[in-house]
Amino acid sequence: MTLEHKKNIFVELGKFLSQFSENESIKKENVLHNDLFFNDFLDLIELSQSHNGWYTPEQVYFAIRSWAEALTKENLDQWLSKYNLEEVGGKTVGLILAGNIPLVGFHDFLSVLISGHKVLVKTSSNDQHLLPFLAKYSIAVEPKLAEYITFAEGKLENFDAVIATGSNNTARYFEYYFKDKPSIIRKNRNSIAVLDGTESKEDFIQLGEDIFRYFGLGCRNVSKIFVPKDYKFEAFFEGIFEYQDVIHYEKYANNYDYNKAVFLMSNFKLLDNGFLTIKEDVSYSSPISSVFYEFYENIEELKKRLDADHEQIQCIVSKGSIKNSIPFGKTQKPELWDYADNVDTIAFLSSI
Repeated sequence: MTLEHKKNIFVELGKFLSQFSENESIKKENVLHNDLFFNDFLDLIELSQSHNGWYTPEQVYFAIRSWAEALTKENLDQWLSKYNLEEVGGKTVGLILAGNIPLVGFHDFLSVLISGHKVLVKTSSNDQHLLPFLAKYSIAVEPKLAEYITFAEGKLENFDAVIATGSNNTARYFEYYFKDKPSIIRKNRNSIAVLDGTESKEDFIQLGEDIFRYFGLGCRNVSKIFVPKDYKFEAFFEGIFEYQDVIHYEKYANNYDYNKAVFLMSNFKLLDNGFLTIKEDVSYSSPISSVFYEFYENIEELKKRLDADHEQIQCIVSKGSIKNSIPFGKTQKPELWDYADNVDTIAFLSSI
């Protein structure tokens, strides 16, 4: 298959995904294989929460919509234009996927196939259905893909390279177990926001999207904010009040109650609005339903701190005070060329 042929397969997948929306899913006549897949995918979306309690229809639809917007001919062309993939391919790449948010491993899956390699997938126990469904649809578009896609039931065997995502603890195991293979090993990372005190209510509403999307479970969710010394949080709380309904979701509410109780029993000073606690803490990783904050006095000193800690940080949100930061509200809509951990997956796949 040529690169253009492979791009076209995923463009068709993008067209299929574009039909599905939380408000209304509309079956379009020009989409391939709708008769076989449209209704089944609707059923799978509605069943996802029974497979993983965090995968509410709202969150699954958001992930699907994000991939529908990404998988266009224009985006694929822009993403792949800087690579020479003519001589790449022929290897089998093992994927060990996370399951913290819906379709979190799809970018690695896409990258392996688009570069011409075969993919051997070990799904997370938390996300065992969505990706295999999209693989099945893609194979319907191009049956030759069946030779390139395998889902592993047990441990991975007979592969040439591996991309594995896990916690800091599992990463140590991965690094030992795969020490003789070319690999990308991803560890825990968190995202942060840097406020300068000039943010509007709309900025904070958008920041709420970065905090609460996927209930805060993703590495691109903001879990820590840096604020100027003596910063007052009234405007922050006013903006994020838009997300108050999150507390009506039982799993989130249980985490809120538990983590708040732990903080209070430890006599930590908290700010609380009834569905989110914020706590002054030097750590980047806050528990679900909580965001840590830290004061800064000098933005240049903060930039040095963030540079030194770059391996702990996935992305940074600001109004432009930090170079290469992301605008508020955009952390969960990465482009195809926004690589996890800033490791160029296509470059890696071209080198094996």
